[in-house]
Amino acid sequence: MLLRVILSLAVAVVGAQVTRKLYKFVHWHFFSAFRHIPGPPNPSWIRGNFGSLTLAKTQEWQAQYGPTFKFHTLFSATELYTIDTAALHRIVNLSEIYQKAPLVRTRLSSLLGQGLLIAEDEEHTKLRKIMSPAFGPSQVRGLTQLFIDKSLELSEFWAGRPTEIDGWARIDVMVGLKGMALDVIGLAGFNYHFNSLDETKSPTELDGAFQQVFVQITSKNIGPFIRARFPITRFFLPHSKKLTDARKTMDRIGLQLLQDAKAQTLLGEKDYDRRDVLSLLVKSNMSEDISESQRLSDTVVIAQLPTFFVAGHETTSTATTWALYALAMHPEVQTTLRTELLSMGTDAPSLDALNGLPYLERVVREVMRLHSPVLFTNRMAMQDDILPLGTPYTDTRGVQHNSIFIAKGQMIWVPIAGLNRDPRIWGPDAAEFKPDRWDNVPEAANAIPGVWAHLFSFLGGPHNCIGWRFSLAEMKSLLYILIRTFEFELAVSPVKITTVSTAVQRPVVIGEEDKGPQLPMRVRRVQG
Repeated sequence: MLLRVILSLAVAVVGAQVTRKLYKFVHWHFFSAFRHIPGPPNPSWIRGNFGSLTLAKTQEWQAQYGPTFKFHTLFSATELYTIDTAALHRIVNLSEIYQKAPLVRTRLSSLLGQGLLIAEDEEHTKLRKIMSPAFGPSQVRGLTQLFIDKSLELSEFWAGRPTEIDGWARIDVMVGLKGMALDVIGLAGFNYHFNSLDETKSPTELDGAFQQVFVQITSKNIGPFIRARFPITRFFLPHSKKLTDARKTMDRIGLQLLQDAKAQTLLGEKDYDRRDVLSLLVKSNMSEDISESQRLSDTVVIAQLPTFFVAGHETTSTATTWALYALAMHPEVQTTLRTELLSMGTDAPSLDALNGLPYLERVVREVMRLHSPVLFTNRMAMQDDILPLGTPYTDTRGVQHNSIFIAKGQMIWVPIAGLNRDPRIWGPDAAEFKPDRWDNVPEAANAIPGVWAHLFSFLGGPHNCIGWRFSLAEMKSLLYILIRTFEFELAVSPVKITTVSTAVQRPVVIGEEDKGPQLPMRVRRVQG
């Protein structure tokens, strides 16, 4: 009898949700202002254009429909795509209106806890206020020697690889770069030794937990999104046991690290040299200048650890991987950069010295423009709004519009890579790697609402990437050491390198997709 009641309730709830979705679909089809916005046809009521959301395909759509158009996601939900800088400026700066969707936040919180990536409104403001000092210029300047030391350790790791007669070694550079970045985020983030580049030691328990979380984040399985959209399905589609175990491990070790940081903070001046983000976060959180209502709970502080890992580990290692790819594809750029770096008479440059190298700066900017690790994000309108457009669109009836009415609940695709490669801004060679373009930045690039260098790679507004200085300093340190030490060539034909796009854009070898993301290169010590 009880089972029959439960089944009846389940059927009723599912039926109500399906009816609601059908109503919204029919209402949109006949009444929504979006119905006349141009865009690609919907190939499937269930998947929509979801399977086509690659950088290459969306750029085809940009060329066909213009900078603003619509497409369909799962269950034919309509999403707005725009690289219009006037629209994006409003979207990233009005965080009280445009936020991560509850669906996305539910998914991320199940993986990361209540970290900065999930927070909105007052909670986000509170977190940023307490965390910002840990990512400020002086803090990053103090971490630069760690970045250099770990870069030197990586160079020694690669120098020990078996070589051919002519001195070249075949290396999947992604492996070493990920290990180096993991070691850095462990030490700089929460004073934890992963020892990823030490082959005599086994991976740590926390490493395994973090990797499991990242596997879930980069998975293309739509099951988690179905669970988030239809809560009742959580009874039939439970979370992975591996993920559950990983979260328990992160919470347990995170609590230990937090307790250690608190104990060391209470020592005051005796432990002044502790500069990891967690310790600085604890100090800031315990400051007398912070009111009780503004202090973070232990649960929220611990939740920042997997956030540090996801935001600061894969993104930097992936960006540097693409930097080595670009330099291998353009040996003349690699040679010019090496000449500049070798002109420095030290293996331990300061951050100011790194930032004072003009060609290194141009190369890093061009890598982050052309190979932004994160391709996109999205936002949901929390209330009705009018979105201004710098470039009007012409609807399917031939009527021109200078703005778009955005209804509460409307999803908007924010194309980071699409804006960085927009030929209307960067010219017809926008898809080419040309560091010298930074000698004369186009006037139109000033309209890009990014926090750094006329680019959208770190977003902008209140939700810009809090660790952008950290990431750039680490990337410059890596390139400084690696390009001074090694020459780089691709170990496979360039036509065999493609990308897999999940949480970040990573390279894969065609025909070797089962090996996952990789970038095999030929690496040799600089001659002479």
